[in-house]
Parts: sequence; C-alpha cells; structure tokens
Amino acid sequence: MWYEFLVFVLFCLAVIDLTVGVSNDAANFLNSAIGSKVAPFKTILIIASIGVLAGAVSSEGMMEVARKGVFVPSFFTFDNIMLVFVAVMLTDIILLDFFNRLGLPTSTTVSIVFELLGAGFIIGLLYSYQQNLDAEFSEFINFATAGKIISGIFLSILVAFSSGALVQFVTRLLLRLI
Repeated sequence: MWYEFLVFVLFCLAVIDLTVGVSNDAANFLNSAIGSKVAPFKTILIIASIGVLAGAVSSEGMMEVARKGVFVPSFFTFDNIMLVFVAVMLTDIILLDFFNRLGLPTSTTVSIVFELLGAGFIIGLLYSYQQNLDAEFSEFINFATAGKIISGIFLSILVAFSSGALVQFVTRLLLRLI
C-alpha cells in the first residue's frame, strides 16, 4: 500500500520539480537580457521561449547519463533507490527555487548530478553500515564516471567563459572602430 503512496508523492514532486526547473531555465535566459535591455521585452520572451523549448527537446539523454553514471543501482534495494530519488527531487525543488528567488543562475543538470551523487553516497553509506557489508563502498558509487561528468561540467564552464570573453572582446573592439 505504501508503494502507491510513494508513487503518488513522486508524481507530485515531479510536477513541482518540472515547474521549478522550467522556471529556472527561463530565469537563466531572461535575467541578463532584461537587465541589460538588449531588446524589447516581448522579443526577449520569444527568444527565451524558443531556448527553453530547444533545451527540453534536445536534453533527452542527459539525465540518463547522469543517472547511470553517478551510482550503481544494482547495489541498492528498491527502498533505497526510492529514498535516493525522493531526496534528489526535494533537494532539487528547494535548491532551484532558492536560486530563482534570489535571481541567481544555476544549472538544472549540475544540480541533478550533484544531488544524485550526494544522495547515492549517503544512502549507500547508510545501507552498507546497516547491512554490515564487506563490499567496498566504492562499488556503490561510480566515482570514475562521476568524475568524468564533473570534469566535463567544469570544462564546459571554462569553455563558455573563455569563448564569451573572446566574443565580447572582439565585439567591443569592432564597435570602437565604428
């Protein structure tokens, strides 16, 4: 009986998380554009809508990579996996809503990866301690793949920062010449 309740709770959390996630993506698109007044408000909203739609359509495999790469589900029981996902969804809702209210940009993908890593780590640690398992804890968490995902995140931030700075420099240089 409690499994049906858990599925209902997960469904409700998924709806709230989807709403908060989409509003986070929209806020990431809108904050700097509206603040700098680069275009009329209606134009900014249209471009942001296209960006959110493109992100939703093209991000099909990203969450699958994060889910399969961070922890190894075969080492967890069904109850533990459900705890991990409830913890991830609650944390995601609180974290993204907090950042949105402050007007700060944050990445939904980065938050999901680190939430999965933290929840999987703690639940795996508690489960192995509770069961007195002799298996090494490193088997529960896929540290090599999680490290690759995290380094990919930091590398993409570095590339985005560098290319953005270069584009701004070139644009300002061209505008000075005009």
